[in-house]
Amino acid sequence: MTLSKFDTGENPLLEVTNLSYSYGDTLALDDVSFSVQPGEIFGLLGPNGGGKTTLFKILSTLFRIQTGDVHIMGKSIQQYSLAARSALGVVFQNPGLDRNLTVKENLKHHGHLLGMRGAELAEASESALQRLGVTDRTNDRVDTLSGGLARRVELAKGLLNKPPLLLLDEPSTGLDPGARLDLWRYLKDLRNEQGTTVILTTHLMEEAESCDRLAIIDHGRFVAIGTPQGLRSRVGERILSLRCEDPEGFAAVVSREYKVQPVIVEGRLRLENISPESLIPRLLLDHGDKILGLSMERPTLADVFVHETGHTFWKSEQGVDPS
Repeated sequence: MTLSKFDTGENPLLEVTNLSYSYGDTLALDDVSFSVQPGEIFGLLGPNGGGKTTLFKILSTLFRIQTGDVHIMGKSIQQYSLAARSALGVVFQNPGLDRNLTVKENLKHHGHLLGMRGAELAEASESALQRLGVTDRTNDRVDTLSGGLARRVELAKGLLNKPPLLLLDEPSTGLDPGARLDLWRYLKDLRNEQGTTVILTTHLMEEAESCDRLAIIDHGRFVAIGTPQGLRSRVGERILSLRCEDPEGFAAVVSREYKVQPVIVEGRLRLENISPESLIPRLLLDHGDKILGLSMERPTLADVFVHETGHTFWKSEQGVDPS
């Protein structure tokens, strides 16, 4: 039995329920629950050490579930782990190619592991390599390829069996900006033409912006989930940042006099969900001598991370996920 035979209907293609995972006394995932619909590109955005790699390894069946459950196409991967793998295409962050073999040989051996042979395998290999622009390197050894080209071959290998669910761990690793754009065009073609569901991990804000939906993960917990636009709307249309000599003291003044609640982030006052056109003139008129500098910008996903966690994305690099 293969999960690809199951009809998902209107149900989620992937459903994660109350998932927790620990490395000894260190909690890497803390009661994570979410679902992904068929044909969706879903991102897991978080800093290094946030827990996304542990989650990825559970979804790809490399790690056993400790607490909670994961369903793919309505079936628990704890009960149907072998069948679940037949529905997955997986591309890991670390290279998985044999560098002493040619591109063609790598895809051939991987296809054999998937039970593919003959014309079916040859056609699938050619199609994947053509889409990723590496057909001219079919007979070249992998150790002669650049990092970006090798990454494309990794992606082609993960797509050989045309999986309904494609898992990508930091897929842009080793790709130049042009190749990154090509990758995203290909992922969207997969979604639109074949209905492929894609789940990817990333720490790149511009990559997260391309997802249909995403979850922001920090210290093993989902702190926010939604569309990129929906997440940014939580912060408002503008963010005002103020630099001053006494952030704590000035924050108390701003809160008391203007009925807004600033947050101090890396020594600056940060004001969200405000009307800057009216607030800025009043601040400068009343307290211009205390303000050393100010800036106003449209919110980004990095701002959403600060809004939900109280600290910057990169400050969270020392996280709880040792993998």
